[in-house]
Amino acid sequence: MIKYVFYAQGHPNVSSKHRSTLEVTLDPEIGIQADCIIGVKSDKTMLDFPEELKRAITREGAQVRMVLSTTHHQDEIRGTGHPDLSLDHPTDMVARKSDYICSRTLMIKADKAACDLNQDLIEDLKKSKTLKVEIILE
Repeated sequence: MIKYVFYAQGHPNVSSKHRSTLEVTLDPEIGIQADCIIGVKSDKTMLDFPEELKRAITREGAQVRMVLSTTHHQDEIRGTGHPDLSLDHPTDMVARKSDYICSRTLMIKADKAACDLNQDLIEDLKKSKTLKVEIILE
């Protein structure tokens, strides 16, 4: 099992309404129309991922879990990796329900998007609570 942990912050403009993606970004601010972004000011980007993690995510059929948590609430997203993932975007990490791949894509065929997340978790993020992000491959 490989587990990688990093942290981001919630933001008052987190709306979590996007129906096909969710995103964590290095950017410190988001506008009210950024309905897929659930975390800002990430302390890591995909460029920081250890090579072992990148290799695991880009294996054919890799099963990727992303556990999102604040002090009191948690949710989990399951998706797949793919050999075509570059994992090299300098600011953004996106989980997608679709199989679309670009430099921002962390996982595809995710079972949840921003709109599907635990509402108590989202309420914490709207209050700018710290977001713990765990990426797990088994």
